[in-house]
Amino acid sequence: MNNLRQLLYLSISLITVWACQPEAQPDEEPSHRPNILFIMSDDHAYQAISAYSDKLIETPNIDRIAEEGMLFTNACVTNSICAPSRAVILTGKHSHLNGKIDNRFPFDTTNITFPQLLHDAGYQTAMFGKLHFGNSPKGFDQFKILPGQGTYYNPDFITKSEGKVQVEGYTTDIITDMTLGWLKEEREAEKPFLLMYLHKAPHREWLPAERHYKEFVKKTFPEPETLFDDYEGRGAAAKEAEMNLLKHMNWAGDSKIRPSLLDSLGIPETEDWDHEAFAREVGRQNEQQRAAWDAVYDSINSHFRENYANMNQEELMRWRYQRYMQDYLGSIASVDEGVGQVLDYLEESGLAENTIVVYTSDQGFYLGEHGWFDKRFIYDESFKTPLLVRWPGVIEPGSKNTQMVQNLDFAQTFLAAAEVEAPSDMQGENLIPLFKGETENFRDAVYYHYYEYPSVHMVKRHYGIVTEDYKLAHFYYDVDEWELYDRKKDPQEMNNVYNDPAYAEVVEKLHQDLDELRTKYKDSKELDQKYIDMYQNMVN
Repeated sequence: MNNLRQLLYLSISLITVWACQPEAQPDEEPSHRPNILFIMSDDHAYQAISAYSDKLIETPNIDRIAEEGMLFTNACVTNSICAPSRAVILTGKHSHLNGKIDNRFPFDTTNITFPQLLHDAGYQTAMFGKLHFGNSPKGFDQFKILPGQGTYYNPDFITKSEGKVQVEGYTTDIITDMTLGWLKEEREAEKPFLLMYLHKAPHREWLPAERHYKEFVKKTFPEPETLFDDYEGRGAAAKEAEMNLLKHMNWAGDSKIRPSLLDSLGIPETEDWDHEAFAREVGRQNEQQRAAWDAVYDSINSHFRENYANMNQEELMRWRYQRYMQDYLGSIASVDEGVGQVLDYLEESGLAENTIVVYTSDQGFYLGEHGWFDKRFIYDESFKTPLLVRWPGVIEPGSKNTQMVQNLDFAQTFLAAAEVEAPSDMQGENLIPLFKGETENFRDAVYYHYYEYPSVHMVKRHYGIVTEDYKLAHFYYDVDEWELYDRKKDPQEMNNVYNDPAYAEVVEKLHQDLDELRTKYKDSKELDQKYIDMYQNMVN
């Protein structure tokens, strides 16, 4: 009996001790860390998002992010060209330090990227769409990425586990389907996630989905005030750039005039890949897709054949602008639809409340302003980029921010949100205080540096400093010219006031600040020359 009583007492004691122990902690980080959905399109101008301006297009789904979060009106890039921008985003370092200065030089894969750090800290990571460089992004549990620029129809994908595959359909829709498929079928509920949803659209050469080109080719769009800019008051860089809609845009690849018609009209290729671009993009369509395409674009070609001989240069410029906008904006329509589908799923699944949603582009883009297309310049249409961020419970819905934020800041911000310490060599700023409306002690100027020259579009090498009020830029290599723009009084940047005595004190102050930024970010004349020498050795 005594043995039985002792055994009973021992059992009760063990149960009591066990019940008082704290619950076992899971191996993963606590679930309060937010999910991160990073949505980026390619060459999506802020002018083509109705949250910024509804003159050209309505983008109700992208606008939802601003309505439920924050719209940044002075977001910008460090180097306005595709692959370098993506390298800056991933590494949190300026181009001169991460080494990806242009689209030619390879990405240094020894760079540590924020997805690697998030993955190591317990985040499930995935990337779908356009990376642009490399074929095996580090730090991802899953990826399906377009090789290089990718194509708009029936694209190839480089995948983590299936090798290279071709997928039938329209690329924007496919990338959206892959993103939704991962959320529904592969996401591990016990882990926070980083999901990079990266669109090819609206990158050149612009091919909308059938449902959209049937609509957009019938539309007429307002022309920018500076469509016929003559660049008086600017320096050599603006005058010598090869980005004019009439003179430099491809007739076949961009305007979708068939090479055979161009030959019959005696119109030469604008660039050496003009006809090849048409064959590569339109020629990739299957029989059904091509029949639908021809049914619409045949009439455009017929109209051009009948009217070309009687059109003067001004009329041709206006015609090319409309053709450009029809296809460019038509390509954006499917992006907006896809964003809406993904946002809807976040709401339906209950993920929205703990998910940071970012919509941005890898840089800005010219939509006929100054007669241009493309990007590259420190001028606003190229330098500024859309940025809309939603984070329930942190960002007040419908808020706006005017601070000088950059794509350089994404890595620092995401790491801070995930409670991961950022490497000391990252150069961005944590944007979370801005999300909360805390704007004191944030930077008042940003640094910019563009390198890809001589090259396509012939935009000269330049670096500069930009504040909310002013912009100072130095163009170099085959020129030595300085430009200053008053961003408040001259928002279209038509008049270089660098030599205006009224701005002498501004010039002096900005030169000093620019020198300090160059030092802060570890850029220098020596690095300028290093990259010039590397370029010359590569092309010679």
